[in-house]
Amino acid sequence: MLKKAVITSAGKGSRMKHITSVLPKALLPLFVTENGGKVTRPVIDLIMDSLNKVGIEKFCIVVGRNGMLLMQYLFDRTPTFVFQDMPKGFGDAVLRAEDFSSNEPFFVHADDGVLTKGYESLKLLFDEVSPDAVLFVRRVENPSRYGVVTIQDKGVYDGHKLYKVIDAEEKPLHPKSNLAIAAVYIFKPSIFSALKQINVEEGKEIELTYGIHNLLLDGKEVYALEMNEDEKWLNVGDPKSYLDALNYSFKFL
Repeated sequence: MLKKAVITSAGKGSRMKHITSVLPKALLPLFVTENGGKVTRPVIDLIMDSLNKVGIEKFCIVVGRNGMLLMQYLFDRTPTFVFQDMPKGFGDAVLRAEDFSSNEPFFVHADDGVLTKGYESLKLLFDEVSPDAVLFVRRVENPSRYGVVTIQDKGVYDGHKLYKVIDAEEKPLHPKSNLAIAAVYIFKPSIFSALKQINVEEGKEIELTYGIHNLLLDGKEVYALEMNEDEKWLNVGDPKSYLDALNYSFKFL
């Protein structure tokens, strides 16, 4: 039964300087409608509310050195907090949540964006097929900036294009596709051993994409759903994307 989620919030947020030197990205606000008018809510609220709606009851928040404000804000929601003292990558942040997982499956969600919808479809796929990982992908014009997947077409699932993932690469110089990984996943605990197998050079980061690649090398099954046109990733991780997210949320949320 899928009841847990890990939200990573330990990154520096360097693309949004200088505000993220004091305020975690997770606390950057977006607009929502409340009592007939527009108000602002931190993106972490939108993430947690979206996951609550698909049955998630327990949260683990991975925080870094500037995580105190986030911890204070979320205190009444009683999540588990774990620490990533040095930003060593998305994969390293997920590894910090191994004890929280307690050998159970879990969502992984980055703190720098939220889907407008689609979480239920991802959970349904995981529950029905029971692979080692499921994730969202979206088509991009500049795949070299992202983790990208090589896929086999498996038709349609719950209104989404369904793919079996054959390989995953992080920011490849010569991408084999334009399908970029969105930062929402569901994993079985096998992801932890896959992440521990990663050998990285000194000073390099442990990317979650490397762990997905290792799952595939180990013969594990990974599936992906392609985001529909009406499903938006509201990104607060850089100024241009944040402006777009603010405008979209003001008009439609």
